[in-house]
Amino acid sequence: MTTQPRTMQELWQDTYLSSGNEAYLETLYENYLADPQSVAPEWRNYFEQLLQRVPRTSPDVSHAAIREQFLQLARESAKVAAVSGIETYHDQQQERVIELIAAYRRLGHLQANIDPLGMYKGIYSPTLELAYYGFTDQDLKKTFNVGSFTGLNKSSATLAEIYDALRRVYCNTIGIEYMHINRVEEVEWIRERMEQGWSSFKPTNAEKLHILNRLVVADGLEKYLGFKYVGQKRFSLEGGDSLIPLLDTVVNRSSQNGVKETIIGMAHRGRLNVLVNIVGKDSKGIFAAFEGKGVPETHSGDVKYHLGYSSNVKTNYGLMHIALAFNPSHLEIVSPVVQGSVRARQRRRRDTEQKQVLPIQIHGDAAFAGQGVVMETFNMSQIRWFAVGGSIHIVINNQVGFTTSNTKDSRSTTYCTDVAKMVEAPVLHVNANDPEAVYFAALFAVDYRYLFKKDIVIDLVCYRRHGHNEADEPSATQPLMYKTIKAMQVPYLLYAKKLVSEGLIKEDEEKKLVDAFRQGLDDGKTMVEVANDSASYEFAVNWEPFIGKSWTEKATTAVPLNRIKELAKAMEKLPDGYVLQPQVKKTLEAQRKMTDGELPINWGYAETMAYATLLDQGYPIRLCGQDAARGTFAHRHAVLHDQNTDEIYIPLSHVSPNQAQINVVDSFLSEEAVLAFEYGYATAEPNFLVIWEAQFGDFANGAQVVIDQFISSGEQKWGRLCGLVMLLPHGYEGQGPEHSSARLERYLQLCAQDNIQVCIPSTPAQIFHLLRRQMIRPYRKPLIVMSPKSVLRNPLAVSELKELSEGEFRLVIPEIDKIDAKKTERVIITSGKIYYELLQHRRDLKLNNAAIIRLEQLYPFPEEAFRGVMASYAHVKDIIWCQEEPQNQGAWITISPYIQSTLAKGQKLRYAGRHSSASPAVGYHTVHEKEQEELVEQALTK
Repeated sequence: MTTQPRTMQELWQDTYLSSGNEAYLETLYENYLADPQSVAPEWRNYFEQLLQRVPRTSPDVSHAAIREQFLQLARESAKVAAVSGIETYHDQQQERVIELIAAYRRLGHLQANIDPLGMYKGIYSPTLELAYYGFTDQDLKKTFNVGSFTGLNKSSATLAEIYDALRRVYCNTIGIEYMHINRVEEVEWIRERMEQGWSSFKPTNAEKLHILNRLVVADGLEKYLGFKYVGQKRFSLEGGDSLIPLLDTVVNRSSQNGVKETIIGMAHRGRLNVLVNIVGKDSKGIFAAFEGKGVPETHSGDVKYHLGYSSNVKTNYGLMHIALAFNPSHLEIVSPVVQGSVRARQRRRRDTEQKQVLPIQIHGDAAFAGQGVVMETFNMSQIRWFAVGGSIHIVINNQVGFTTSNTKDSRSTTYCTDVAKMVEAPVLHVNANDPEAVYFAALFAVDYRYLFKKDIVIDLVCYRRHGHNEADEPSATQPLMYKTIKAMQVPYLLYAKKLVSEGLIKEDEEKKLVDAFRQGLDDGKTMVEVANDSASYEFAVNWEPFIGKSWTEKATTAVPLNRIKELAKAMEKLPDGYVLQPQVKKTLEAQRKMTDGELPINWGYAETMAYATLLDQGYPIRLCGQDAARGTFAHRHAVLHDQNTDEIYIPLSHVSPNQAQINVVDSFLSEEAVLAFEYGYATAEPNFLVIWEAQFGDFANGAQVVIDQFISSGEQKWGRLCGLVMLLPHGYEGQGPEHSSARLERYLQLCAQDNIQVCIPSTPAQIFHLLRRQMIRPYRKPLIVMSPKSVLRNPLAVSELKELSEGEFRLVIPEIDKIDAKKTERVIITSGKIYYELLQHRRDLKLNNAAIIRLEQLYPFPEEAFRGVMASYAHVKDIIWCQEEPQNQGAWITISPYIQSTLAKGQKLRYAGRHSSASPAVGYHTVHEKEQEELVEQALTK
């Protein structure tokens, strides 16, 4: 590393330039005269300047003259040092003032007054103390430049003024974290908003009265429910009452900023309060839930603190459609569901700037820190196919996670919100007992999200007046905390006292608000002004055509042959000069031959044509998965890449002039959050084909909560229809326990009341008709597809092009070879890939006494179609179910009762397949091959 030569001024301040060092300096000078390169650059530069200053009487400069010059410079240096020393000390102090300001911006939140209980004393940081910078009491009256700090509205101030202002801005009832953000414009905006806005923030009298009113209604509902329904669980908001004025402010400020819809996701705590006082649900409906009235006969329902609702709320700036999403007890799993719903709604509104639909995520502190889906959801927040323009996150931080309050037991981070820093989201820690600070934070959050389209977090530090629920006794596990809580006045009374002290209201005037609210509840009034006319929400989705429909509804899925060819030809046209990768080029050339009838069609072709024909008919498509663009097994290639320019081209986007839109999304490496997102999307768009494809079907394990709590049970619990399609690659090819089974048995175990569809299509024509049926038939239930791997390229698994222009999805496929039904001695019933191995082996053995029937839809079980096929084999006694999966897995346990119920007298059903196993599959390919041979042989000959 090279250094710049020092200047004369710097050398004068060097201790070498003292009278005691003249011999040393003279030696340096002699060395310089002998060889200028022998001394350091700064000394060489210095001697050159010195020679110019010494009076010359001859060409050579005498040592005496030089020595005299050194002495003179030493005397001058002493004088300069005496003056500059004073200036340097002040400059050093000025620099430390700037460091002090920077420290408060970065770490002031550690000592903010954010705990209404006063139990959390903050975290000591020496960088926030004046003594750390060497300041003493004598320095407090000294004046310093404040740099970019705007909290004093002047360029200079005394140290005491600066220190007090820093404490007022950064250590008050809001502690803000924002210095982890890299974008300068964001940091400057936040800094200005805090240092100028928060330091001088004063709500108007009207705003203060409105805040008081919202606190009154928050407390009033909880007290009313607690008195009327003693001991019943409601997961009270008491202690976190400020959530209601916070949400009220967010809704109104968002409306002012042009937001038309707000979608809220939250867990239990405070849900009933939000339903009544924010979303505008009729309080009579809440009471009915407590009293067990109004139970729907069409579905099983759910506990009251899981339920959602939507309405059109009147704000000062127009109507706001507010929807509170249904959510199970898996707390944070609703977050990506809300994101998906918001993304769908933004698309519906053509809201490309993502300013008209706002997601609000309400979390618990322990769950926010503890559940991984929070991180996954944050990760998707800025990803282009998942971004929604930022979410406002509100953490109801009651400082207890069920019964755990010691942070050493609940997280490894300073705050429960630290995970949000991964996306550089600002975090405002707010004392919930300062409603005006909460009000400021709400305005701040809405404006930040509007300007920067990023997530922001409000950590509402509060408490929980009761236990985890109203039946718990919290003092058993938090005795000191609950001594403090029992002695605390409720938030609305604390704020009312403040307004009384300001002369804004009279003593006990808040009682009028309390009485009015209680009277409204007694009268069954709606606590929020809503628009009763459903037509006032122009972007409402009509689910009526899909309600109460049967899976047997007919649909014409065949497409005229000439139209199929036209669409295929349109997709064959690529931009001029477009260079394909060799294998991709080979795939597309094969597809051209399929269109021309030169080759039978394979799976990739049929699937692509299903999408093309749906797009042509106006059905938009969203296909998402970790490798969806090309397909995990490179069968799809829906997105092409020019090998020279990397230019993207999507043939499915060029099907026809007025086609619908398709999005093919290679998702980030998540199952849980992404599947939840796609579920949320599908629940908002019934006429949109939404598909999630697992890289391997086994990987859906990571999203089991979504499958159990939403996909399979959402309709029964909440009446929520959903047409989501899950493509789960499934098949035993010797790839080990994690790349074989999509856990078919788990989906079948979840089947009841026609809740989902589970299908295993075995031919290209079947997947074509199945995907089209999902949209064209007026029936919206989740479709689980055990999709193939090796079957994608199995020469037996092909169809003729004309099969796409005729017929429909076949629930059961009968024997295809010329096997005389009358001479048949055994009937093998199977599904999926194993069919082709059975077929090939039977042909190799030239057996003519065993028929093979394919069950393509396992649920809802197609009893009528199955009986029709089996009718030809009423005389056959030996009926076999054959599967690849172990006996305790796969379809056997669930499907055998259905088959048994259809058998003729004297027929006996038995099992052929692998023995029960704790693992889905073996890990050794040779063992796999042996097992596969044995089960095929068992089914056909034993």
